Amino acid sequence: MTDLQTGRAPLTRGTGGEPDPDLARIARLEALLGDPDDAANPLGLDAVLAADERGELLAEGERALGEFGIGAEFVPVAYGGRFERADRFALLMRSVFRRDCALGIGHGVTSFIAGLPVWADGSAAQRRRAADLLTGGGRIVAAYTELAHGSDFSRISLAARPAPGGGYLLDGGKQLVNNVGRAEAAVLFARTDDRPGSRGHSHLLVDLDTLPADRVDRTARFVTSGVRGCLLGGVGFDACPVPADALLGAEGGAMETVLKVFQVTRSVLPGMVVGVGDTQLRAVLDFAGRRLLYGRSMAELPAVREELAGSFLDLLICDALSVVGARSLHLRPAQASVHSAAVKYLVPRLLQESSYRLGVLLGARSYLREGPYAVFQKAARDLPVVALAHASGAVCLSTIVPQLPRLAERSWLPALRGDAGAPDAPASLFRLHDPLPALDFGRLELTARGADSLAGHLPFLARDLAEQAVGRPELAEAAELAGLFAGELGELARRAAALPPRDRTPVAGRRAFLLAGRYTELLAATACLGVWRTAAPTDGFLADPLWVTGALHRIAERLGLRRGPLPEPVVRALSGELAERHDSHLTFDLFRGRLAHRTVPDRGVTP
Repeated sequence: MTDLQTGRAPLTRGTGGEPDPDLARIARLEALLGDPDDAANPLGLDAVLAADERGELLAEGERALGEFGIGAEFVPVAYGGRFERADRFALLMRSVFRRDCALGIGHGVTSFIAGLPVWADGSAAQRRRAADLLTGGGRIVAAYTELAHGSDFSRISLAARPAPGGGYLLDGGKQLVNNVGRAEAAVLFARTDDRPGSRGHSHLLVDLDTLPADRVDRTARFVTSGVRGCLLGGVGFDACPVPADALLGAEGGAMETVLKVFQVTRSVLPGMVVGVGDTQLRAVLDFAGRRLLYGRSMAELPAVREELAGSFLDLLICDALSVVGARSLHLRPAQASVHSAAVKYLVPRLLQESSYRLGVLLGARSYLREGPYAVFQKAARDLPVVALAHASGAVCLSTIVPQLPRLAERSWLPALRGDAGAPDAPASLFRLHDPLPALDFGRLELTARGADSLAGHLPFLARDLAEQAVGRPELAEAAELAGLFAGELGELARRAAALPPRDRTPVAGRRAFLLAGRYTELLAATACLGVWRTAAPTDGFLADPLWVTGALHRIAERLGLRRGPLPEPVVRALSGELAERHDSHLTFDLFRGRLAHRTVPDRGVTP
């Protein structure tokens, strides 16, 4: 793995080496955030940690993002914004999350989530209002959560009743709503019909600043252990009037809309959070290089080398699955219900597991809130909050479970048999720099109806790699592992088809949820294989079989298909790559992007 950049700046060029405006904008954001290790940088890690200790959002960070025009990133190009590609949006926000997860959520994600029902269902006037507000630096909040009902949106009780003179009267409240105390507008998920069924809830786009002060209370604040700077608040309504034109789309249509547009957020949020894992790995790598044990640096010890290489592989796996999931929104939107749920389940899970293992390497310093490695504990506190935010792992698996038998029947088994009509994935699904069609919210579906191009592509990749590996020993292990995964897909199909009726519902037993979890791992393996297989020789690192061999080995170990340590050539190559990226200030993801110039603080050698 030498000369991995092949002379190309990875964050400014597209597939053919031409300037890429999306990637250039990401590089500009990195430059604006500045050197994280510079104590004089108001956006550096010292400032981030100080704001976290105060329980405040970093004020200079909000100012910088406002200067960058971050609000335009949440608005589709069709309405005057810059949101065009889900994968590139996640990559851009990853820069913010790498610096401060709270800033990414508190000055970004909330408004993005709130905008989705507006772009999907809003009138021309409502879309214009939301676009003008966000591009002008304003905030819209997504008000869904009620602590009494958790993730069960069907039981949401905030009521919007017809008002005598027209419009609605709001009664009830929402909790854990980020920025609700200072936002100009909110998208409310409210009950408009008490009758049972899926048509009882509606979305309302409400101008918060124009509501009568004696009918609304936005003063509640919830203090959390992670993302402490986020202004998580509550709002209560008491017969509060809102106009009839606040209704988004058809009355009673919010449940269907939210189940569709949340596929977008489930696909892109995990890709942002990969930046948090990058920050943790960077901190531990720095520590391991300075810590002396048995007469040499800790990073040179075999067990530590393998653990660091494994965490690096986990980041690459997370990035592969999240970027393929985001690209599938554009290329296979009708299948996004299962793919997005898999991304939202597996990526946070892998990042949290990696965080724990890295914390073991860092030892007592992993929970210190001061000193050169304090950013690690902040990230460790932030990750569980982000993992639960918006949709928990259990909610995501419950989306997959009912679809497993039909996926097996209509996609996996035909693909395993090599049927001509089996769903397959286009190469552009895996090519990081290929252009994408516009995201069409109207093509999102409540279920995949048995179509699964991603998992269906796994048998093809396994057969193709088996042929390519003949006479090429460097591909032998990857080919063997791909064959194991194809066999596991067949076993998963058999077990899914045998599920009893109760285990084909969201209230299924543990067996069905375990199958859904294994399915997400197979999607991750397919994403890694696809990214590697479609990489051009000039892509350097991405085209090297060693990283994908390590990634597949890592996934196979979690599935119980392969035991034992990573192959030594993989560990050696990844250790070298990791050290080079650390020293050259490059990101630890698939894109190998350049970070703002980092000073190297004199932390000395830790005996």
